[in-house]
Amino acid sequence: MENVVNGKERTARIFNIQKYSIYDGPGIRTLIFFKGCPLRCKWCSNPEGLEYKHSLMFQKDMCVNCGICAEVCPVGIHQMDANGQHYIDRSKDCIGCKKCEMSCPRTALSVAGSEYTVNELVDIVMEDSSFYYSSGGGVTLGGGEVTSQPTFAMNLLHECKNKGVHTAIETCGYANPSVYQSIEPYVDLFLYDMKCIDSQTHQALTGVPNELILENLDFLIKNGNNVIVRMPIIKGYNDSKILLKAAMQYLDRYKDYDNLLEINLLPYHKLGVNKYRQLDMTYPIPDDIDYTDEELNAIENLIKENTNRKIRLIKH
Repeated sequence: MENVVNGKERTARIFNIQKYSIYDGPGIRTLIFFKGCPLRCKWCSNPEGLEYKHSLMFQKDMCVNCGICAEVCPVGIHQMDANGQHYIDRSKDCIGCKKCEMSCPRTALSVAGSEYTVNELVDIVMEDSSFYYSSGGGVTLGGGEVTSQPTFAMNLLHECKNKGVHTAIETCGYANPSVYQSIEPYVDLFLYDMKCIDSQTHQALTGVPNELILENLDFLIKNGNNVIVRMPIIKGYNDSKILLKAAMQYLDRYKDYDNLLEINLLPYHKLGVNKYRQLDMTYPIPDDIDYTDEELNAIENLIKENTNRKIRLIKH
């Protein structure tokens, strides 16, 4: 596959690489997080992955206001106010040089987003190949949204397959159908989000309707791809009995497709809240909406009463 563009090796912008994951596909896995996402889910735990551009994260409680970052920044994002206090000028875009990150004496700064070539990522993935082969694991591409950088993702998946590595992608499903048609030969498992079955509610919660998402899901299942449907469960937002039953009724159309392997329930968690503070963003869900074990059991039982599919509740 073509990995060279205008004489240079194609790169992707990645904001995290997580090893030894056990939640995002079978076995022990390496997760690669792609920058950029077309959705704006209110509960997103990776806000640093929403935009394709570099994201500057600032832990204010770690800062000693030394001003070194302001001196080294080539675009003036780092500023000092009249009282000598450091602040971030969010009207300016970070260019990802990471001079501030490298010079900060208190590690108060970090830049989300680094460029990698396919070969560089394959080398990182293969560092743990023995774990994949012994556990049935592999590599999972997520984000952000992996289909926001589709050509690179396809090339990376192809190379991983050539190495004998099991491949999976986590996807919101909101991409041109041609994207899924091009990558499906190189994906062993699709971890496919169904955030809300009602399109109007889906748009209110994520910023986009769900018709395209359901169309792509239909293509993947009917074309024989292995799919796990993943349903984020957010108290008071998308967990009503009406919505949950409607989702199961919708999936019942695939009752004869064994490649729809299971349904995963992903309860709300607050693991990403602190990232919003570091990005000077307002967390969209202001209330404490954690589930009790009894509430989660009730939801799980409701789902099981309305489908014969395998159900798995995943708690982080």
